[in-house]
Amino acid sequence: MTLRTRFAPSPTGYVHLGNIRTALFAWAFARHHGGEFLLRIEDTDQERSTQAAVDVVLEVMDWLGLNYDNPGDKLVYQMRRMPRYKDVLAQMLADGRAYHCYMQPDELDALREAQMARGEKPRYDGRWRPETGKLLPEPPTGVKPVIRFRNPTTGTVSWQDGVKGQVEIANSELDDLIIARPDGTPTYNFCVVVDDIDMAITHVIRGDDHVNNTPRQINIMLALGATPPIYAHTPTVLGPDGQKLSKRHGARSVLEYREEGYLPEAMINMLARLGWSHGDDEVFTREQLVEWFDVPAISASASRFDPEKFAWINAEHIKRADIGRLSADVQSRLLRDGVIAAPLCAQDWARLMDAVVLYRSRVQTLVQLAQEVSLFWRHPQVSDALREQHLVPALGPALRDFCNRLAQCNWQAGDIAAEMKAVLTAHGLKMPQLAIPVRVAITGQTQTPSVDAVLWLMGRDPVLARLEAELQRMGA
Repeated sequence: MTLRTRFAPSPTGYVHLGNIRTALFAWAFARHHGGEFLLRIEDTDQERSTQAAVDVVLEVMDWLGLNYDNPGDKLVYQMRRMPRYKDVLAQMLADGRAYHCYMQPDELDALREAQMARGEKPRYDGRWRPETGKLLPEPPTGVKPVIRFRNPTTGTVSWQDGVKGQVEIANSELDDLIIARPDGTPTYNFCVVVDDIDMAITHVIRGDDHVNNTPRQINIMLALGATPPIYAHTPTVLGPDGQKLSKRHGARSVLEYREEGYLPEAMINMLARLGWSHGDDEVFTREQLVEWFDVPAISASASRFDPEKFAWINAEHIKRADIGRLSADVQSRLLRDGVIAAPLCAQDWARLMDAVVLYRSRVQTLVQLAQEVSLFWRHPQVSDALREQHLVPALGPALRDFCNRLAQCNWQAGDIAAEMKAVLTAHGLKMPQLAIPVRVAITGQTQTPSVDAVLWLMGRDPVLARLEAELQRMGA
């Protein structure tokens, strides 16, 4: 039997970190064992499900490289499987594995209130459940019934959870679950079981908020004559404040991180470390994850998302990424921000790649990288405070000397560095006394990579123009 896992999102909103971590674990497990990873769209909530939300799911999966083995035109959409669900419901009604229940919501509410008043667990009391020798009430006129699953009343339901270990629940703790609403539409727990059977899912890796659903799904699956998959319930992802990750506590769409300049491989790296580890390895590739990943290494404890740790991981992946790929992303951001008006020519593209090499070890996101590199295509604003602190009249002679030398020297980083040292010697200055003012005049910043490399990449004419403008302001 082929090992099969699945990711089954509900397209009712954005895809957040907890959602996609489930997909990542299921994908990595299937790839590690040479199995198949399938995608299923659970869109039965028609009031909230949208095609736009489906498109976001597909976009996130594509961005992260979580390739699935059912092609796009063969994705499983639950709403398209209604005839199949209704056939199974009819079979279960026919052979007594399910039954019609005419209990109204107000009756159920009253029952639960009475049970809680007596200190009992609120639950359906089985009044419409057929039993040998039991006389059922007459169905009320004009009332459409729900369909309930005839859950076993004795024994236990148990499973060996891949994360939590042995889990066992007495069937007496479970009431007869509604598996179809009055309008005939099947409920979540029923659809999931039929889908997992039909898709031949062997392993279900999902969040531990589904643990309470598992015994019910196992019983329905057994009633349908199928072998339940192996379940593994992953721990909750907590926000930085230790609360469950939610909109209130910092949950955001995965695609927001893409816009903020996070690499997909960094996202995968970070998500994998939320509840899974491989020794002391903190930074690893997608390929290494597939090689190392297995369910037994998943922690049973909740994991906390740390934005600062994520930024650090992203910085490490930026240092390792292909220069051409980084440059293409930076160019697209420069175009979008209006820093450049058109794709760069070959000469400027080469300069962009050199700038990316120069700055990529100093940033944590691609947004920061684009901001830093943009100074080579826009005139920076120098603040009055920086001018007053660094571009002082006493420095005028040294800056003028440096400007004159730059106008004549061979335009290479090494030659620029040599001219700077000559100015330092001639005027009795130390490196910071000249390098910082030059940085301020050229970039509007006090800190940059090696100043000779920055000037070389900037180009002789822009450098001379910027220095001359500041010298004029200084009256030098």
